[in-house]
Amino acid sequence: MRLRNYILSLVILTSSLISAQTGVAKYAGEFISIGVGGRPMGMGGAYTAIANDVGSAYYNPAGLANLDYPQISLMHDERYGDLVNYNYAALAIPYGAQYTFAVSAMRLGVDKIFDTRNALIDRVTGQVIYDITLPSAKIDPTKIKEFSNQDWVVYLSGAKRENEKLYYGANVKVIYRKIGDFSATGIGVDVGALYKLDDMFTLGANLQDATTTLVAWSTGRNELISPTLKLGGASNLSLWLLNITAALDFDVRFENRKYASHFNMGPVSFDPHAGLELGFRNLFAIRAGYNDVKQFTLGAGVHLPKLNIDYTFARFNMSEDDRLPDTHRISLILTLEEPRFMRKY
Repeated sequence: MRLRNYILSLVILTSSLISAQTGVAKYAGEFISIGVGGRPMGMGGAYTAIANDVGSAYYNPAGLANLDYPQISLMHDERYGDLVNYNYAALAIPYGAQYTFAVSAMRLGVDKIFDTRNALIDRVTGQVIYDITLPSAKIDPTKIKEFSNQDWVVYLSGAKRENEKLYYGANVKVIYRKIGDFSATGIGVDVGALYKLDDMFTLGANLQDATTTLVAWSTGRNELISPTLKLGGASNLSLWLLNITAALDFDVRFENRKYASHFNMGPVSFDPHAGLELGFRNLFAIRAGYNDVKQFTLGAGVHLPKLNIDYTFARFNMSEDDRLPDTHRISLILTLEEPRFMRKY
């Protein structure tokens, strides 16, 4: 198990370093596209048109304008067993009758990767060598160090409720990446809109990395994160004790993902997200979804006074012998009491 983890960590490190050196734009922002929140992820990430909580800053910043009370969200996600740790935290605060502001942060990390570059020594001289085939070569465990591969994204978000039907918002996001001795920074912009056709149907759009985000590495090389247009629709139906929510999103990318997308038209690719939620009297809910990486998801949520607890399970569609460990995530949303600067009607 540990050997497999080390090998996978090395693959992640190597591919990231290659990307940093070559400046390839394709997949440069893949670490940002994982998603946040137990409810959205349980619905396959189909949340562009649903966005109505603090997690809207990620899926569609316009949805933040739905909030009437401040919210705090926390999420922990262990991917591929415990190899990759993914954490998220966010705070959203409505201000006045129209505006909402939010700050959120995500960290994706592979920790405790072994660095053996200076651990191979000559058993006679004690000097560092680089040829393991030499008869005198040996590993000195005291010279093995650890490092991490980590990606950080911080969002500063704002949204406005133009009227009862139209909301819009934007993010400014700061990116920081670190792999061993190398690091990179970048700043990007997202813009989103939400339109409520009526009490049942909502449309949403979110243009991520609208101006193409430049990520500059300490090596002198650059990465470009191309824009992604997320389009979505959602419907909500109340039927006796049940509340039924269905959503469908499409990620439109412009990176010539010919072989990695569901379908494409030249350099433009289209990847769907689909989700269904059945809620019972606003007490608990069960969810199912399908996401852009051809993965089925399941989830459930419990609604307590001022606290939502959501869980999501995901499995990669691979053979039993080759299948990666399942992914589990849990998230919390805490709704706070109304402060003095909250909106008044």
